[in-house]
Amino acid sequence: MNGPAHLRFGGGLAESHMNPVVLVLMLIAVALMLVLPRRYAVVPFLLGIFLTPFAQQIYVAGVHLFVPRILILFGCIRAVLAKISSHEEIASGGFNAVDTFFVLLALISSLANVLLFLEMQALIYQCGVIWDTIGGYFLLRFLIRDEEDILRVIKTFAVVTCILGVTMLYEKLFDLNVFGFIGGEMRPLLRDGAFRARGTFEGPIPAGTFAATFICLFAWLWQSGKARFLGFAGIIGATMMVVTSASSTPLLAYLAALLGIAMWPLRKKMRAIRWGVLILLVSLHLVMKAPVWFLINHVDIIAGNSGYHRAELIDQCVKHFSDWWLIGVKSTAVWGWDMWDQANQFTSVASGSGVVPLICFILMLSHAFGRIGSARKLVDGDRKKEWMLWLLGATLFSHVVAFFGISYNDQTLFSWFTLLALICAATAPILAKNFVSESQSNLSLSHSPLAYPRFSTSGTARMRLPN
Repeated sequence: MNGPAHLRFGGGLAESHMNPVVLVLMLIAVALMLVLPRRYAVVPFLLGIFLTPFAQQIYVAGVHLFVPRILILFGCIRAVLAKISSHEEIASGGFNAVDTFFVLLALISSLANVLLFLEMQALIYQCGVIWDTIGGYFLLRFLIRDEEDILRVIKTFAVVTCILGVTMLYEKLFDLNVFGFIGGEMRPLLRDGAFRARGTFEGPIPAGTFAATFICLFAWLWQSGKARFLGFAGIIGATMMVVTSASSTPLLAYLAALLGIAMWPLRKKMRAIRWGVLILLVSLHLVMKAPVWFLINHVDIIAGNSGYHRAELIDQCVKHFSDWWLIGVKSTAVWGWDMWDQANQFTSVASGSGVVPLICFILMLSHAFGRIGSARKLVDGDRKKEWMLWLLGATLFSHVVAFFGISYNDQTLFSWFTLLALICAATAPILAKNFVSESQSNLSLSHSPLAYPRFSTSGTARMRLPN
């Protein structure tokens, strides 16, 4: 909700703006989502979101119906009908802690924004946000339920990155975005003499970040042998997207993904490594003249990068804690030059809606990492499953690194929701099996003749040994 006034509450045109080609593609995607078996419905949903330009919309009674919102609407109809007819769980594996904090983050953030502005437009806008977030997330939770679904989703993204990689390379080389012919921006962004391709995305940074955060999953696709060609093609396509975006944040996310893969031999020593990194950062904070987050300013990978802006965002957010802690602030523009541009997911959540949503966001990340770690330990020895879970964790890590240079607003939101759904689907059967095993073990122990609790009149349990 920060930024110039004309961008508040979604901004946009007070009229429909949808290219006929996009309209036809969207209608085909809707039809396929309704008629295909559940396990295949995710494919047209993802293709419809990521291969159509950002902000294509139908305007109805003050509401902007973007392509993702329309797809979510019909997808949710499909999910509700399935629930009524077969009593199938909406979320595979049931509701978990990641789901809980996701919902709390979305609802509390929206409530905070409504209270902050106290305008009907804000309420309408936040209803749209809830539609996108909770609707989109739980639709993906419904569509992605097992390892076959996970494989299908990653294959779909491999196809998407191949298409976008080629078109973004053309955009950078010939100064023309082919998606401009169906409603996107016709020209790439020019910065410091370099063209920055964007494809179907709002800008080059989200386009490159989207690609960078899928490298690990494409590596799994290739190395596992489940779809070697698509895995290799996905890696090449994603790499082209990162290079042609010519932005530091995607490159850092890409390097973070590679670091995650390289840490595989040290997977059983991560606790010590995490504590070591924490102690190092605290020590640097104590000895540096500037706060430790100004290390971001020294990450100079791409010419024209704005590392100082990212570091200053964090610094100003900390200094203005008293302004935003309750329900956020209407605008951060007064914090300093260009501070309205919240190019940091953590500061965007904090300044936009307060400290409680920020805590929910951090706890959501913590529980997602926790589910992966717990599941990986339970399958210790099964290297194929361990490898898949490890790469999901490395993908999550690459997103966290990207969060320090971008706040997700366009299609990248749905790539983030998809990852969370993949994590829940991959870990649910492993954790559920462990829970059942523990329950059976406890039940067997309670019925064992070797130890049976007998309660005395004082209410204290005593152990009765067999005669």
